[in-house]
Amino acid sequence: MTIQFAIVGCGRIAQRHAEHISKRGQLVAICDVVEEKADILAAQYGARAYYNLDDLLRQENDELDVVAICTPNGLHASHAISALNAGKHVLCEKPMGLNVHECGEMIKTAERMNKRLFAIKQNRFNPPVQAVKKLIDEGRLGKIYSLQLSCFWNRNRDYYENSWKGTLALDGGTLFTQFSHFIDLLYWMAGDVKSVQSIMANYAHQDIIEFEDTGVVIMEFRNGAIATINYTVNSYQKNMEGSLTIFGEKGTVKIGGQYLNELEYQNIEGYKIENLPEGNKANNYGNYQGSMSNHDKVYDNLIEVLSKNASISTSAFEGLKTVELIEKIYDSARHVGLKKEGEKRVKIS
Repeated sequence: MTIQFAIVGCGRIAQRHAEHISKRGQLVAICDVVEEKADILAAQYGARAYYNLDDLLRQENDELDVVAICTPNGLHASHAISALNAGKHVLCEKPMGLNVHECGEMIKTAERMNKRLFAIKQNRFNPPVQAVKKLIDEGRLGKIYSLQLSCFWNRNRDYYENSWKGTLALDGGTLFTQFSHFIDLLYWMAGDVKSVQSIMANYAHQDIIEFEDTGVVIMEFRNGAIATINYTVNSYQKNMEGSLTIFGEKGTVKIGGQYLNELEYQNIEGYKIENLPEGNKANNYGNYQGSMSNHDKVYDNLIEVLSKNASISTSAFEGLKTVELIEKIYDSARHVGLKKEGEKRVKIS
C-alpha cells in the first residue's frame, strides 16, 4: 500500500515533511499561496503544484490519502477541517490550533468523517524524554513533587521580519510557536493543570511582535504537583537551553541541552538510566535551530497506523490538551515592563 500525500504550506518545515514523505510514500501535490514556493517544492519531488487548497482537494480527490498541514498556526484549524471534510486524513504541525474551540472542531470533524487526525509532538521521541517518561509510568520516581521547565532561546528580528510570525492572528504567541513541544511534555509527564499564574513582558521585540518575548509561569497540577516555567527568546545571540527537571519522591532527573536532547542529571533510588541512543539533530533553519528533528518517527507511526491499524503515538486529544494549557497560561497573564501593567492580549481579526 503506497500512501499518497499532499503538503499545504511551503515554509521552512515543509522541506522536512517532503523528505520523509518521499522515503515512505508518494508526494503527489504541493500547495502554497506563494506560487513560486509551491512550484519549486513540487518540481523537486515530482508533485503537482496548487495555489489554493480547495483546488487541490477537488482535483486530487481520487488519489490523495493524507494532507500535511504546514501553514501558519492561525490557519491550521481551517485547513485541517477542509481536508478532513474532503475525506482525507490529516497530519497537523504544532500547534494544532490557537484555542481549544478550534481544536475541538477539528476533532469533531475527524470523527464525523471517520478520518485520522495526527498531531505532531516530536519532543516525545527524544531518547532522554522517552526514558524519563518510562520511569514515571513505572513509578520509579514515586510521587512527583515538582517540575521546572526552562526554555531559553534566541529569536532575533530577522526571524520575525516580513513574516506571519510575531502576529497574534497567525502566530499566537511565543508559547505556541517556540515552546509548545516543551509545554506538551508537562502535560505528558504530570497530567492536567488545576490553576495557573503568569507574568509576561516584551523587552527586546517591542516594535516587531504583538506579544511577549519573556514569561514566568507557576502552575498546580490536579495530582498535587507544582511546576514553574521560565522562558524567553532573548538569549544573547543563540539558543542556550531547553530543559525539564523533575523532583520526585524517589529521584531527581534533568533533561537538558538546547532542546531536551541530553540527560544532564539523574539520582534515582535503586536505578540508573544507561545506554541512551543518540537522538536526531535539531531542526536547522539557517540562522537558528528548532526542536530535535523527529519527524521521521512521526511519519513511521502514521504509516503504521494507516496500513496496519497500529496505535497512534500522539492523538488529536493530546494536541488539544497542549493548546488548552497554553491558553490557560495566556489567560492568566499579567503583562509588565514596557507594557501597561495588566494589559490583556487582544487577538487581531
